[in-house]
Amino acid sequence: MKKSIVVVDDHILIANALSSIISNFEEFEVLYVCENGLEFKDKITQNPIPDIVLLDISMPIMDGFETANWLKKDYPNTLIMALSMQDDEQSLIKMIKNGAKGYMLKNAHPKELEEALHKILKNGQYFQEWATSKVLSTLHNNNSHSNEIKISDREKEFLKYTVTEMTYKEIAEKMFCSPRTVENYRDSLFEKLELKTRVGLAVYAIKNGYEE
Repeated sequence: MKKSIVVVDDHILIANALSSIISNFEEFEVLYVCENGLEFKDKITQNPIPDIVLLDISMPIMDGFETANWLKKDYPNTLIMALSMQDDEQSLIKMIKNGAKGYMLKNAHPKELEEALHKILKNGQYFQEWATSKVLSTLHNNNSHSNEIKISDREKEFLKYTVTEMTYKEIAEKMFCSPRTVENYRDSLFEKLELKTRVGLAVYAIKNGYEE
């Protein structure tokens, strides 16, 4: 049995190109293509549920963030692979928060796409090399180990804000403290959790229920 894919992307040429590429993969098939999340919501109720959704982030009417969040709640067994032209950390954080298990840039080689589809099915996740150092080690953290780490209430509050789009200065204002104090929270958590980036902190916050 081939694994089923749905492509959701408002750029029709890209969507059709992806569909054509995937049709050449021996173990995968594309069920259909949609231009936005709203069209996808309509089609998924009338067709077989896909194993994987390749989901563009920037779309009109219903974008990738909203669509991913809806999928996470209504079809939790469907794997979401986010597609983007940009390797920005905020989009990465937000898509993971909304349920994405993978993140790919659209300039990826077809062989990498095929490999990514296999890996997201086998491992439950796939992130390209640029995102791996920021995300993968955090996703692999053992929850029992996480429970042993002592995190203060203020650090938990700070973790909650790392998932948002606020800057560190804006977080400081929200927490009624100085930017330097926020930097101290950040550096302390980097050391405790053995992380190096805000993306890592955000993923940890999402995994452990510290998000808003």
